[in-house]
Amino acid sequence: MQQFWDQRYAENETVYGLQPNQFFKLFIDLHKPGTILLPAEGEGRNAVYAAKKGWEVDAFDYSSVARDKALEWAAAEKVQIHYDIKDISEFRAEKQFDAAGLIYVHLPAGVRTNFHHQVIQSIKPGGFLVLEAFAKEQLQFDSGGPKDLSMLYDAPSLCSDFQSLHIISCEQKEITLKEGEFHQGKAAVLRMLAQKL
Repeated sequence: MQQFWDQRYAENETVYGLQPNQFFKLFIDLHKPGTILLPAEGEGRNAVYAAKKGWEVDAFDYSSVARDKALEWAAAEKVQIHYDIKDISEFRAEKQFDAAGLIYVHLPAGVRTNFHHQVIQSIKPGGFLVLEAFAKEQLQFDSGGPKDLSMLYDAPSLCSDFQSLHIISCEQKEITLKEGEFHQGKAAVLRMLAQKL
């Protein structure tokens, strides 16, 4: 799988475009800057945007190609991001952040529940989780995402995973994605904003 992503990032100028995810952008624009964790951050579109808005960014991905592209882009934009190479299944909450952003982080069920638990541990009291992912209904669309139903999400399982947080909003909606070559067209997504009280 790592080889697949390295190849995809290497063969395309950008995979998901240069603009931040719109739901993530709205969160960043409405909240005062702090520290933010961005797992599976790919080429850095959300990390660079957050850094430009004054956030202190910690990102990771298991693709070294994606990391190199993200750091190069951050340097070109004259911002700093901290970006590690890390497998998501090995992530442990070693420090706490004012926010965590999970943007299209799709995982097998066994890995997902443990990872989500670690994400909760990595959010400071008062801190936020902002999440956008493909819903199970995404299988009817060809705008991106896993073709494995078990790796797509529904609101009950997400609410269960993050039940220890105060869920401010959790909604499923159909949107039109315009995120680079691989997220294009009508899509079924879940959007969640939650806070650790």
